[in-house]
Parts: sequence; structure tokens; C-alpha cells
Amino acid sequence: MYNFLAFIPLLPFLGFFILFLAGRYLSRTMIAIIGTGTISIAALLTIVLWIQYLQSPPPNGAYTQTLWHWFNTSSFSSTITLRLDSLSLTFVFVITFVGALIHLYSAAFMQHDRDYARFFASMNLFVCSMLILVLADNLLLLYLGWEGVGLCSYLLIGFWYETPANNRAANKAFYLTRIGDTAMAIGLFLIFQELGTLDIQQIAASAPMHFNIGSPTITAIALLLLAGGIGKSAQLPLQTWLPDAMAGPSPVSALIHAATMVTAGVYLIARMHIVFQLAPIAMNITAVIGALTLLVAGCSAMVQTDIKRILAYSTMSQIGYMFLALGVGAWGAAIFHFFTHAFFKALLFLAAGAIIETLHHEHNIFRMGGLRTRLPLVFWTFLAGAAALAALPFITSGFFSKDQILWYSLTANNGNPLLWLIALSGALITAFYTTRLILVVFWGEPKTHIGAPPNGLMTIPLLILAILSLTAGFIEWPHNMIHLTLFSNFVQNTLPATIVNETAIPEAIVQLIAILATLSGVYIGYLLYYRNLSIVERWKQSQGMESLRSFLLDGWRFDHFYNWLFVRPFLFLTSINKSDLFDQINKGIASGSRWMNQLISTTQNGSLRWYLAGVLFGILFILTLQLLL
Repeated sequence: MYNFLAFIPLLPFLGFFILFLAGRYLSRTMIAIIGTGTISIAALLTIVLWIQYLQSPPPNGAYTQTLWHWFNTSSFSSTITLRLDSLSLTFVFVITFVGALIHLYSAAFMQHDRDYARFFASMNLFVCSMLILVLADNLLLLYLGWEGVGLCSYLLIGFWYETPANNRAANKAFYLTRIGDTAMAIGLFLIFQELGTLDIQQIAASAPMHFNIGSPTITAIALLLLAGGIGKSAQLPLQTWLPDAMAGPSPVSALIHAATMVTAGVYLIARMHIVFQLAPIAMNITAVIGALTLLVAGCSAMVQTDIKRILAYSTMSQIGYMFLALGVGAWGAAIFHFFTHAFFKALLFLAAGAIIETLHHEHNIFRMGGLRTRLPLVFWTFLAGAAALAALPFITSGFFSKDQILWYSLTANNGNPLLWLIALSGALITAFYTTRLILVVFWGEPKTHIGAPPNGLMTIPLLILAILSLTAGFIEWPHNMIHLTLFSNFVQNTLPATIVNETAIPEAIVQLIAILATLSGVYIGYLLYYRNLSIVERWKQSQGMESLRSFLLDGWRFDHFYNWLFVRPFLFLTSINKSDLFDQINKGIASGSRWMNQLISTTQNGSLRWYLAGVLFGILFILTLQLLL
């Protein structure tokens, strides 16, 4: 079955190719079958490969398949080679399985859109690009998938391009991620300059012998790769594109946040862990960026009113937890949180899309209310995803993965009490804004007329993802409870084990504190948005609290700061430079061309008399020349 590995990215590309060329001639049913079917078959192939990998793993835990030689020069050659190991297999499973559920949901959600074929073509290409990224055996092929993901995010965020705001959101995502992509490209050049290869396995073998730990070159390489991951994964300071990316359809948001683009940075750092282990400064910066992002994004999520923007800031925060885990050396914990997060975040976005569609495209949570009895299936599935996001103890997958990160942020090799306190604060904040979201949307009085509930194609993915949001974490339990570490054992075939330092605080105490923080966040949300609503009303009348709310609602004013620091100076320089010498030369050429055009066009005025006069004048002119010469 390993020989079928190439079909996993090939099938989505085939779906894209057919829909791109012939989509306008196909029925909507056929478009949905092609778009959803290719991803579903890829998901089934992945499940079969996973079973075979567990039963009879390949030698050294990895299988490589070379498809063809890409190019070959005197000093550099590259191949199209796919590599399947425990890390890439985990990502491939999430991408294809969650992607297939999102495509199934989209078949009903987008059925009335006039660009049905273009939507599925772009979604298939998105999945294909992400699969190439995680299966690539060399950094050049990985970068191809990396840029493909960026292109598809631009196409899908601005899918409804008739609205100018959607175009601005797509452009913003494209520009900001290009900053990280450029840094990453420079990092690849440095790697090739130092090691003479972009093959990931050769880099892993030769880097420890070529670089000293903490050397300036390896630190620069790690920081440049980190910058690429920051851009794609929307971490500080390149995080401002993600909330605006909610301009795209809800299935696009689910795919970006759960299975594709924002997790690319996590994969890159995990895949290049050898480089980061040789650069302790880069590891520390990764942890700090993750900790700050999870706190900043969580605070903004507390005051948002758009249901999708709440979930967007939540994604930034949860990816921050993954970066924190990577930075402290808890590689397996970061990937485990990616695994569980994919299910409950896809569920939340798809359920939010069902709510928005049912309420006639209403996004404001304070114009919803009362949906607990009016949309019971959406309520219960959304509640399962929200409980996993809040990490309710012992009954949700989010608890098991976040508990690992909290423990390792304190006890891992690069962990410290400050990082743990920030992560703990983030857990409380997450539980608070999740409770706020549930109470405002599903309790209270109805405020908007409800339309037709979601149909079967939309509810099936919700039910499957709800079950996984509750149960997927049971494969990995805390060490002091049940010795069940199936996921850690699986990924440690590729990633190094986490080094835990001795600590005076027992793990059970740390877990109890984390559980109390989560339950405190739930209680505060219940108190403010259900039991005693007057507290929030009094805060709204306070100028200081309202100013703080406005500051957090605007994403800590990062956009205003960047506008003042970069955009305005750039526009000022272009304004004073718009009439320089070169512009005048170009304008002169254009003016001369227009004058010559007008002059010559008079000879083609359509008048027969002028044409005859011109012919006679020409004959006389030629005869005169002959007489004179």
C-alpha cells in the first residue's frame, strides 16, 4: 500500500484540474462528487496507510517515494520525493479526513453560490498544496507547497470578490504572509550555502556536525525559518491578517484554521527540530512568541461580537500554545494539541457557519440568542467543540492535549514558571470567552428570525467532529493518571522525546491548578453573561472599561501601529516621488506617442477625396524629385 502514497496529493490535484477546466460545463451534483470524492478517497487511502504503518512500519520508521527528478545543475539537484513518517502521517490524516468532512459540508453550504465549481477547485488545490508541504522530503518541494497554500488562501479569503472588504482581507493575508515567506526563503539560501543541500534528512544528519550549538549562523537560520512559521501561523507580530480572513466562506475558515494554512508553521518548526535544537535563542523566542500570542489573542477574543472573529482569535491563541510547546522542547505535546485542535476547531467553524446561514447571514452574537431549543443538533455539537476548546477536564480532547502543554511549560528543558503562568492565564481566558459565546448565542431571548435548519450533508460532519472533539484525546493520558501514551509513542519515531526537569511541585498539583483555572473561567462567564448581566451593563457605562474594550476589540491596535509605522511613511515617499525625472521621461514618451497617433490618424479619416488628393500629391512629389535629380 505504500506505493499508493503519491495518490494522496494527486487525487485532490486531479479534482482541481477537472473542475478548473470543465467546471462550467458540469452539473452541481457532479461538481460536488468530484470535489468531495477526490478528498474522501485520499482520506480513505490515508487511513489504510495508517493501519499498515501501525501493523508493519517501514524500515527506520519512514517510507520515501521518488516520483521524478525535478532538475539537476552542476551544484544542485532536486527530486519530487515524498516522505511518510509518523509526523507527516499525522498531518496527512488530519488534512484529508477533516478536509473531506469540510468538503462534504460545503456541498450543501455553498449549493446556491454561482461560483460552485471555482470554490471546489480552489479548495481541492488548497488541500493538495498542504499535502505536498507535509509530505515533501526536501525544503524546495516543501516551499512549493508552502507558496501554494498562500496562493489558495488568497483565492479563498477573497472568494466573494465583489465586496471590496473581502479583497482587502485577501490582500492583507497575502502581503503579511509574504514577509514570513521571504524570510524563510533567505533561510533556505543560508542552509544551502552552509550545507550544500536542501534535503531534510541530509540537513538533520550534517547540521549537528557542521554547526556549534548557538553559533550565529544556525541561530540566524532558525530565526528566519521561525519568521516563516510566524507569518503562516498568524503569530505575533504577523498575526493581524487572520481575523480579517473571516471574510471568506465558513468552510474556508474551517479549512484554514483546522487543517491547512495556520498549522503550516507548527509543522515547519517540528520538521526542522534539529535546526532549532542547535539554536537555543530561537527556541526561547519561539516559546515567548507563543506565550504572548496566546495571551494577546485570548484577551481580544473576550470582547469580540462577530462569532467567526471570536473563533479566529481563538485559533491564534491555540496555535500560540503549540508554539509554546515547540519552544520549550515539548515536540510531541505540540503535535498532539494540533491533532485534537483540528477536530474541535473545524467543528466550531462549521457549526458557526450553520448558525450564520440559518439566521440569514447574521454574525453578531448579541443578535442571536435562544438557539438552544431552536437548533438543538447545532447546539449540542457546538457545545462539544466549545467544551474541548475550554479544555473541560477528563471529558474532552482539549483537556488532555492542553494539560500536557501546561505541564511541560513548567518542567520541560526550556520551560519556566513565567511561561506556565501565562499559559495558565490563557486557559482561564479561553474558558471565559467560550462560556460567554455559548451563553449569548444559545441562551436568552431570540433576537433574529430563524430560517431553515441545516440539512443532512451539513449535520453529518458536525456529528462526527463532535464525537472526535470529546474522545480523540483519550489516546494520551497524563503520566500520573493512566499510563497510556499511544500518541507520544507514535510521533517519537520522528520527534525527540521531551526532557523533563525535576520540580518540587507534583504533577497532580499543577493539574489541579489548571482545572481550577478552567472552571473559574467558566464560572466568571456564567456570572457575567447569565446570572448577573447588570455587571457588564455597568462596565459599558464606564469610560475606562469601554476604552479597554475598544482597545481589545481592535486587536490591540496593531493595524493602527503598522499603518503609522510602515504604511504612511511609504505612501509619503511615493507621493513626493511621483513626479521624478523618470516619471517625466515616461510621461513624455506617452505624450509623444499620443501626438503622433493623432497626427497619423488624420490620414485615415475615411474621406475618398482626401485619399485621392494624397495619391496625387504623392505622384507629383515623386515626379518633382525625378526632375530635380
